[in-house]
Amino acid sequence: MKLLIVESPAKSKTLGKYLGKDFKIIASYGHVRDLRSKNGAVDPDNKFAMQYETDEKKDKYVKIILTEIVKAKELYLAMDPDREGEAIAWHILELLKERNKLKGMPVYRVAFNEITKTAVQAAVANPRDIDMNLVNAQQARRALDYLVGFNLSPLLWKKVRPKLSAGRVQSPALRLIVERQAAIDAFNSQEYWTIEADLNAKKKNFVAKLAEYQGTKLEQFTINNTKQAESAVAELLAKADGTLIVHKITKSKRKRNPAAPFITSTLQQEAARKLHFAAHRTMRTAQQLYEAGLITYMRTDSVNLAAEALEAIRALIAERYGADCVPKAPRAFKSRAKNAQEAHEAIRPADVTVVPGDLKAKLAPEQFKLYDLIWKRTIACQMIHATFDQVALDLLCTADDTANRFRANGSTITIPGFLQVYEEGKDDSDKKDTDDGEGKLLPPLKQGDSITLEKIRPEQHFTEPPPKFSEASLVKALEEYGIGRPSTYASIISTLQTREYVESVSRRFTPTDVGKVVSNFLSKYLTQYVDYDFTAKLEDSLDDVANGKKDWLKLLKNFWQPFIDKVNDIEANVQRKDVTQEKIDEKCPKCNADLSARLGRRGKFIGCTAYPECDYTRSMDGEEQSSEPEVVPDRSCPKCESGLVYKHGKYGKFIGCSNYPKCKFIESLNKPEDLDIICPKCNVYSVELFK
Repeated sequence: MKLLIVESPAKSKTLGKYLGKDFKIIASYGHVRDLRSKNGAVDPDNKFAMQYETDEKKDKYVKIILTEIVKAKELYLAMDPDREGEAIAWHILELLKERNKLKGMPVYRVAFNEITKTAVQAAVANPRDIDMNLVNAQQARRALDYLVGFNLSPLLWKKVRPKLSAGRVQSPALRLIVERQAAIDAFNSQEYWTIEADLNAKKKNFVAKLAEYQGTKLEQFTINNTKQAESAVAELLAKADGTLIVHKITKSKRKRNPAAPFITSTLQQEAARKLHFAAHRTMRTAQQLYEAGLITYMRTDSVNLAAEALEAIRALIAERYGADCVPKAPRAFKSRAKNAQEAHEAIRPADVTVVPGDLKAKLAPEQFKLYDLIWKRTIACQMIHATFDQVALDLLCTADDTANRFRANGSTITIPGFLQVYEEGKDDSDKKDTDDGEGKLLPPLKQGDSITLEKIRPEQHFTEPPPKFSEASLVKALEEYGIGRPSTYASIISTLQTREYVESVSRRFTPTDVGKVVSNFLSKYLTQYVDYDFTAKLEDSLDDVANGKKDWLKLLKNFWQPFIDKVNDIEANVQRKDVTQEKIDEKCPKCNADLSARLGRRGKFIGCTAYPECDYTRSMDGEEQSSEPEVVPDRSCPKCESGLVYKHGKYGKFIGCSNYPKCKFIESLNKPEDLDIICPKCNVYSVELFK
């Protein structure tokens, strides 16, 4: 019997259809072991020795592996074709070696980018050894993350507040969001005006904008107040006298090429824009589609397509949309990623002839939506460009008044090309009004025609701050800065939210007060380690390890000593108040000491620097907070007979003794509900439900 191990049960079911009865296929359910969760799992003083332990949750799966291996004559490790998959395969192999279960058994590593019969059988027929360069790159990344987390987190506990954590890659990502919010907060909106003419020609209404006024080409702030705008409108109305004259007609053709096929980052961005999927939801759904054999591997930064895939795509385009929609040669794309990693294929359907409609009844709604997106993008990327006819009309108030010029733009699609299948979504920064007239059809006119002027109106505008990051734009920024890798974007975002460093409001990320303090602390005292270039170069170094160009232990050594020296220096020399308090130019109304903005358990507040002698506080919005707790009427503490007061804790409001900390009596305000069921253990008291 040949034993083949994969990391997921869904994958094993699909593989079972393509391999013969000689194969027994079982799943490891991901990693079977990981670093010890306690401090010391990575030992810098012992060549960064890493202490692994078996995950207790995986014990039953490990037992299955140990049971089945004794029946096997050959072992095949068929984990995902990336660093993480290589590491899972290596850990299983090491575990079996430690238990002395192999006894000379041949061990093969098989890898495939798609779970199809052809790809799977080809991989099994051409196995390889485990790639230790990939394994060491994964170990180096894991060690770096561990060393940073286990040393920065306690520092945050001491200098900011308990139970906080920091990560090697999450911290620069948090900095992106915090800096964007700071730019928004510091933004000063500026007023500007445009002048627009409502026109009618040949029973068709359209709009033209003033492009030149009094011989000067209009820039954004040329007209910047009501008085200027109204003066310009009055002057132009008087000169036009009810009509505008066609001065010049400019016609041109414009081509637009399709976007490249999906890579991990662009799939996450587009699924966020079009499907409103969070990055982790996109990756979970893509994993399901991959394991079902419907798409190629979803963690990739390659935009390449295999030759046989290109042939199938072009044949399908010719069949469904016509031979004239197929370009003469297949399209080739270049990766935009700052650091392209292992060269897989782009994300595409495993079989393009499986059209989305064939799967609608077989897939869950989110699976269908994502497959539909991938299928359309893949087909579109190999279709001919779209062609537009563009028309620009220059209009004057009178035939000889060239000092004042209006312009109207129109654009129509003459050859839809790839647009009949798919159009890429846009981020906020790409949606700025370019006034190219796309989708606007102008009436047929000729030079010298008079056009009815219905109205000239001033339009007031204000500049807008940079938009808050969405899932799509944050992934795009992470990719552009080289922070993390395609496989880590989703976990970076979810970690920031889980730690409550950022919150998503209307699908936009806003840093919390804690997130700001943590980011500002790291930026001020550990500047290098949240620097975008430093983070990207470290990712480059990990790539070099994966490619066999750099020694992983040397990488760790070069990182470790400067890092821990900096941490120790901060621990010794930085005071907590330097981090959590920010003086403001205001005096305390109770004692005249300075006030400061401070970080509390429930966010920022204003407090007196003379605390605890003075307990004055107020909220950031100016509402004074009572220093006297609310008394519980007509009750006293059952332990010490002091008064009882209402308090606020991590889990909400509760009753506590006013003599705290000498007396620690507390009482929940959420009273248990009597279920009127006798306790099965003591048969005396009833069972109560605590909510």
